[in-house]
Amino acid sequence: MNDQAIPASRTIVMTGATNGIGAAAIERLARQPGTRVIVGARGTGRKVPAGVEVLPLDLASLDSVRAFADGVVAELDDAPIDALILNAGTQASNQKGRTSDGFEMTFGVNHLAHYLLARLLAPRVADNGCLILTTSDTHDPAVTPLGPKSLDPAALAHPTGGGFGSGMRAYAASKLCNLLTARSFADAPELAKRNITVIAFNPGFTVGTNLGGRSPRTQRIFAALVVPIFSIVGRFKPEFSAGKPERAGEVLAGLATGTVTPPPGKVYASIVRGELTYPSPSTLALDDAQRDGLWEKSAEMVGV
Repeated sequence: MNDQAIPASRTIVMTGATNGIGAAAIERLARQPGTRVIVGARGTGRKVPAGVEVLPLDLASLDSVRAFADGVVAELDDAPIDALILNAGTQASNQKGRTSDGFEMTFGVNHLAHYLLARLLAPRVADNGCLILTTSDTHDPAVTPLGPKSLDPAALAHPTGGGFGSGMRAYAASKLCNLLTARSFADAPELAKRNITVIAFNPGFTVGTNLGGRSPRTQRIFAALVVPIFSIVGRFKPEFSAGKPERAGEVLAGLATGTVTPPPGKVYASIVRGELTYPSPSTLALDDAQRDGLWEKSAEMVGV
């Protein structure tokens, strides 16, 4: 009998896999035969399913992002990445936090870190593979009044204002950046010729996630106060219907493995009342000049 390990037939690299939607997705992915899963996580002792490999990653540090990308390449040797899932995110009540590189925390973690990681690892994505960036329908002012109506990457990176709702506005803007970045990769000729699917995934309003690092007690208080309100609003505005991490994780896993396939030309995939839909994103998200400007300014900020 050959004692050598059987090579994985599918390799998945993921951020945001240790709680909430990502944890629900990774549970499904790790159970699939022949699947190798590598996740990036901050700190130690992160709980992951058996067999899942964890490499250190602090998205608030671009040096850590580069080290993680180098670590993934070293671990894989010549093997390609079948699905690169950039799911991690943070949300704060204000814009006071800063990354180790001096950028506003929400913009730095949600957008710049994942932009850089995608730039570094996209060349390693397999032909017919996929790149998924988690976004949010909060990017659309037609969904929430705090959604961005304009985009200024320099102001997002180094904000000078604040005030009520500044944290939520920063989060919504970062999710717009995720969607624009997904559109940039979807239109990149080098990915298109290798038939790489690019998806901007909106899990919808989901109860039970740890966005912003809420403690279990804080999560319970949040659910007790906010969920009933959203349940009422959701009757009239479907985007506000509360969903569960298990359903969002199921869809995310399906998109990563190709068992769920977007229609041709569709980049934005959005869960609404538990169902996966493919709506048009906001007008700003479809603006090619904004998309290209964000790409160029982000490249300058991260040094690629």
